[in-house]
Amino acid sequence: MPVMKLTRRAISALAPSDKTLIVYDEDLKGFGLRIMPSGRKSWIVEYRPNGGGRGVAKRRHAIGSFDELTPEAARKAASGLLAGVRLGSDPADARAKGREAVTLRELVDIFLVEHVEAKRKASTAETYRSTLMLHVVPTLGSKKAEQVTSGDIARIHAKLKHIPYRANRVVTVVGTLYSYGQRRKLITAGFNPAAGIDKYREDRRETFLSTDQMGKLGEAIREAETVGIPWEPDPNKKVKHAPKGDRRTVIDPYAAAALRLLLLTGARLREILNLKWEWVDLERGLLLLPDSKTGRKTIILNAPALSLLSRTQRMGKYVIAGANAGTKDEKPRSDLKRPWAAVSKRAGLVGVRLHDLRHTNASVGAGAGLGLPIIGKLLGHASTATTERYAHLDNDPLRKAANRIGGDIAAAMGEANSGSAEVGAVKPRKRGPG
Repeated sequence: MPVMKLTRRAISALAPSDKTLIVYDEDLKGFGLRIMPSGRKSWIVEYRPNGGGRGVAKRRHAIGSFDELTPEAARKAASGLLAGVRLGSDPADARAKGREAVTLRELVDIFLVEHVEAKRKASTAETYRSTLMLHVVPTLGSKKAEQVTSGDIARIHAKLKHIPYRANRVVTVVGTLYSYGQRRKLITAGFNPAAGIDKYREDRRETFLSTDQMGKLGEAIREAETVGIPWEPDPNKKVKHAPKGDRRTVIDPYAAAALRLLLLTGARLREILNLKWEWVDLERGLLLLPDSKTGRKTIILNAPALSLLSRTQRMGKYVIAGANAGTKDEKPRSDLKRPWAAVSKRAGLVGVRLHDLRHTNASVGAGAGLGLPIIGKLLGHASTATTERYAHLDNDPLRKAANRIGGDIAAAMGEANSGSAEVGAVKPRKRGPG
């Protein structure tokens, strides 16, 4: 193989042949230029890994294109690589392993199939899938998993800062993804780009409907399931094929039943939409859920909920029948977004979420003095700390004591109308002579 001083002028005089030609530099051993029959030229280094020796086969590693790197830059890069080889590195092997390394998309696919779908509840699996597929994979999926940086994840987190809980969920799910990758030996131990990212503060939203709001909600549901709720097209949007004349949104009886059950039972959305008739015990007034967010769960039906279920027509295996009810492909209803949007708007419940119906159920119980332990059991809370959020509504002994003291003071002051009706108030003393 020819050896020469590799300069741009000397290289320009070299012409391609019918075979691959490699010209080595006379100053830096192992550094050379490869000329393909097509005329393409690239810089290379050759070395013997693992300490060298004639018994060790040579390896060749491409540095870059002749058009992209000057001879001086290529020589400097080659010198650095060869210095690393003397210290035990193997650039060709590292590159081969890099080609074999999983991309983030491949890691996500393995994670979802082998871990999430196999070991987590369906609702949890859907949360993981949607978080990764909507916010992470579209921008980072093609990158090698170990090339994803904390900066990449931090940028996604910042992009979602207007929805703090969603932004924080991305960080949590990515962290779990990489922890799994480490356990599967797909990722280098200790590598996790989600580590150290500060999460946004999440202000807990708890909305409780008042008695008046519950009344308006009931009226809106009855209107929606009978004559329909009137609506007008948004003047700022182009609505194709909008009906003319009397425009009304009618919801099906199963959507109406689902909305009522959410408020009457305090159950979670998926517990109602996934409810099967085989889990309904009308005789004992129970919903026997084999699985829920907190595991096996029994919901005690109050009289209105029991009456509602007794009146509901059975169309298939699910209580809240979907579009394919009664067929072999029957699936539970996916959501109540449209019915709830129509009904809540009609009732004037701006910003109220479906989950707030569960909060309302709990708040009614707390305000009635049923006690937090009882409410926690009815709602299926796994932790008493979860129920404590309703403590400020609980008619507990402290509240009763405060009412008693206030009533006695008001009565003593002759202001009985402003006192509590609950107490045996102290009668004001008659003033003696003088």
